[in-house]
Amino acid sequence: MRTPPNERLTSDIAEPSLSAAAGSERRCILSGETSARDGLVRLAISPDGLVLPDAAAKAPGRGAWIGVTRAELEQALVEGHLKKALMRAFKGAPLSIPDDLPAKVEAALARHLGDRLGLELRSGNIVLGSARIEEQARGGRIAVLLHASDSSADGRRKLDQAWRVGTDAEGTGARGQVLPLDRTALSVALGRDNVVHLGVAGHPGDMRAAARVLQAVNRLVHFAGHDGTNATQETGRGTPGNADLLHGGPATIDEYVKD
Repeated sequence: MRTPPNERLTSDIAEPSLSAAAGSERRCILSGETSARDGLVRLAISPDGLVLPDAAAKAPGRGAWIGVTRAELEQALVEGHLKKALMRAFKGAPLSIPDDLPAKVEAALARHLGDRLGLELRSGNIVLGSARIEEQARGGRIAVLLHASDSSADGRRKLDQAWRVGTDAEGTGARGQVLPLDRTALSVALGRDNVVHLGVAGHPGDMRAAARVLQAVNRLVHFAGHDGTNATQETGRGTPGNADLLHGGPATIDEYVKD
């Protein structure tokens, strides 16, 4: 039986940044729990001491890692726990925490996912269009099935059923991942019109593209506190994750201070 699309995948991935992440762990400065770094979010400080998200975890200098949800981060910010944790992590360096840091983190994760989807599209690993997705899914050639937050229940049901047929998962209730991004956000990310559903190509012998996409999906879904299995509304055009999250340039901010 093939790996269901919503489960984390373990695979040898060609990209150095992801393969390095898969073999190391970091401790969340707020919860104290240790997890694989590819499931956490890195924070770093700019030259003027501003704390900013480093979604790609590539910025130079000291970093601090968080594995909490947006709601938990907002609470830690209000109660002062975040500032204390960051002061410890950055060894007392002068820093400024923006009031909208939780929103900045979610936007950075959304842009990071958008960047990843764009790269996979250019590499030929993304399947678009409901009819094509259904055909590929029934043939067992779709490793990950993703739906916009404002996709219809009927549209999701049809593609989910095709995916279960193609992955020998009939009767399991397995479904594609509903993203905390609407169709406008996905269309912006991929440079295509009206992207409501998308599939990531793959098969049991090659799940590398699926692993790369799921790493970005899982971080965003966890941070947003999004269930990932049901859209928030039948036509949820006002749901979190609209196209505004994908604006503002790359997910990684380059100007960080070095140790």
